Amino acid sequence: MNTQEFFAQLRSHPPREPAVQGSNAALSYGALLDAVDTLAEVLLASRVRILATRLPNGPAWVVADLAALRAGLVHVPLPLFFTAEQQAFVLGAAGADAVLEEMAPRAVPARTVSVAGERLALSRRVTLVVPMPGGTRKITFTSGTTATPKGVCLGDAMLSVADSLMQALSTLTVRRHLCALPLPLLLENIAGVYAPLAAGATVVVPATESVGLAGSSGFNPAALDAAVRRQRADSVIVLPQMLRAWSAWRAATRATPLPTLKFVAVGGAHVGSTAMAQARLVGLPAYEGYGLSEAGSVQTLNLPHGDRPGSAGKALPHARLRIDGDGQIWAAGSLMLGYLGSDRAVLPAWWATGDLGRIDADGFLHIEGRRRNVLITSFGRNVSPEWVESELQASPAIANAVVFGDGQPALAAVLWPARAQAGDDDLAHAVAQANARLPDYARVASWRRGRSPFTAASGMATANGRPRREAIARLHADGLFTEEDTPEIPNLPEHHEVPRPTAGVDR
Repeated sequence: MNTQEFFAQLRSHPPREPAVQGSNAALSYGALLDAVDTLAEVLLASRVRILATRLPNGPAWVVADLAALRAGLVHVPLPLFFTAEQQAFVLGAAGADAVLEEMAPRAVPARTVSVAGERLALSRRVTLVVPMPGGTRKITFTSGTTATPKGVCLGDAMLSVADSLMQALSTLTVRRHLCALPLPLLLENIAGVYAPLAAGATVVVPATESVGLAGSSGFNPAALDAAVRRQRADSVIVLPQMLRAWSAWRAATRATPLPTLKFVAVGGAHVGSTAMAQARLVGLPAYEGYGLSEAGSVQTLNLPHGDRPGSAGKALPHARLRIDGDGQIWAAGSLMLGYLGSDRAVLPAWWATGDLGRIDADGFLHIEGRRRNVLITSFGRNVSPEWVESELQASPAIANAVVFGDGQPALAAVLWPARAQAGDDDLAHAVAQANARLPDYARVASWRRGRSPFTAASGMATANGRPRREAIARLHADGLFTEEDTPEIPNLPEHHEVPRPTAGVDR
């Protein structure tokens, strides 16, 4: 699907059917297309080439995104949880010559525009021309926690991903999708906006606070549960840590069923079969998928009619995947145009994802970790830390776990508890249970409680929830391993030794 076909698909829906619903405004398909055309004309008349948006979740964000696409501009969505320094870096790196944002109190913008009933400021910037591949329509940044994140340049391939998702989910008859993630995250942008709109569904985009997100550092599962019920949502997309917290809350409160919810897509990082089983036990129809920005987001997805818990699902119609001799996943079919800063016109037909995995006999993809994260112990055993972390995070006591041990005789872990009141005994028991499920070379010999939450705001995680291992290692470098393992690192009181489990440990 290309841009022209995508807008033709939107025009094919009944114009009075609801398209976008926010906290304070709603747009039918006819009103949405009118608003998009109006803003596109304003942007073209203003000679904008590269538009950055600094907007919260809501109808105005959707209109601005589609207007940039309609006008053939480059859209650079700025996540509001980026720091001022990160936003300044992105604006400069992308060469954005205009910024669309909410009106600041007492500010006098260069131009005021009305978008979906909101008065927004359109400000021009003087900037250098930045090389980028031809046909770029969106630049998404792969990380929000470093000084120099990579800008991924996307074209019509992202619409092919949306079309593929629309086809895959057609049997579910999703009529209302609730956006629970910030819209600048590519996963929500593609799967939560483009795909539902292409299918003629309603995209519900309330303020992130109303679905339980507080910036990028807090999540209230009770608020998300209430929003799904209040908005009569058929589908929602969450990150793995959100799913675990939501499942734990529903189990603890014995929450009643959500009558309309049909599909909870989980992406951004590996989930694990235990977490999926726990979610389904408490009434959350959770299904894991896999994707990456360089391939336009979602590549594989489990579905009710094709599901294998513990896997990342089968390849969607647009995607092609293969595994090389080293176990690395390669993707083709919807690749990016290139990285920002390069005007290279031709990419290889296949992209090395950097992820390790396997495809089973039935076509389900199983993710086994990041190639660069693989730990080689001093005994020569290769261990993907994500595998061990998944077992640790299966415990309701552990919200996040990061495992280290490269060059060490045994593994160590940094743990962040699921509840502030969780004691060291609770964490020790969870580690022992995980160890009972693991072979001896992959067991955690020592652990320590984290000093900071694993969030983007703390610098310990990326925007989509993946841990920043180097940052976590630096923060906890004074107590990860025993003195016998690394004599130069002192052993602090916070460091805990975990006895090897016996056959009698409860699994």
